[in-house]
Amino acid sequence: MANLPQARAKGLAIAEATLAVIFWGGSFVATKIALREAQPATIVWLRFAIGVLILGLTIAVRHQLSLPRVKDLGYFALLGFLGITFHQWLQSNGLVTSQATTTAWIVATTPIFMALLGWMALHERLNWMQALGILLATAGVLAVVSKGDFASLFAGRFGVRGDGLILISAVNWAVFSALSRRGLQSFSATWMMFYVMAFGWLFTTALFILGPGLTDVHSLSFAGWGGIAFLGIACSGLAYIFWFDALQRLPVAQVGAFLYLEPVVTVLIAARMLREQILLATIIGGGLILLGVWMVNRYTR
Repeated sequence: MANLPQARAKGLAIAEATLAVIFWGGSFVATKIALREAQPATIVWLRFAIGVLILGLTIAVRHQLSLPRVKDLGYFALLGFLGITFHQWLQSNGLVTSQATTTAWIVATTPIFMALLGWMALHERLNWMQALGILLATAGVLAVVSKGDFASLFAGRFGVRGDGLILISAVNWAVFSALSRRGLQSFSATWMMFYVMAFGWLFTTALFILGPGLTDVHSLSFAGWGGIAFLGIACSGLAYIFWFDALQRLPVAQVGAFLYLEPVVTVLIAARMLREQILLATIIGGGLILLGVWMVNRYTR
């Protein structure tokens, strides 16, 4: 009986991590649905307006609401630009032409770029198993974006235009993650994410005003609002809260393993809601990506 509260806390953490991954897996599908009616700048602006509100209410309820130090504002602004404004600009514009399924598999390679970044910029060592994992993941990405038409790769075509933007977003998220390490060692994760997201949303406001502005908002249908509400409430609000809560109760490696489910969730939801085909090349390529990412993480010293 004494272990019951601890067991319940662990079970809750597992449930939260699972829900976070499901929400993030569905985010690419929700974005595709919203893009039928609104431009990328509108979707990102509305999404993170909702996300900032939810995170702000959460830290207020948890009595964590406080102002950052002046010297930290520049750091949070940089993270907000990279992790919210630029990252979401890349992904939302990429999803205009890229499939949700392809996007999810490319984004799953982010740990590969984190390992390469550590090797090139931080002089962290890569062993042979990690190098092999990187090669396998690279082959997987090529299989996914070409959809099995490898002749197109030799002709110099890397999928559609959006696939290239999504690949850049994976590299950008690796940079954002590396820069975030210092802050996460000093600040509460949810508190820091609130200010990072707030700065990112403010920067996105400029794109929103210079772009479609309120014209898109007035023309949104119930389905469009549904997609944006899911992105804001579930993906930019609750998913971050659930994820960081899980990290506080479970080992990092155990929580990180849940991310392997994200592209699988996207594939299943995209097939059901967007009628995206599940191709053999996508299955094989996705498997290579997951195997490569697992090897990079498993053999890290």
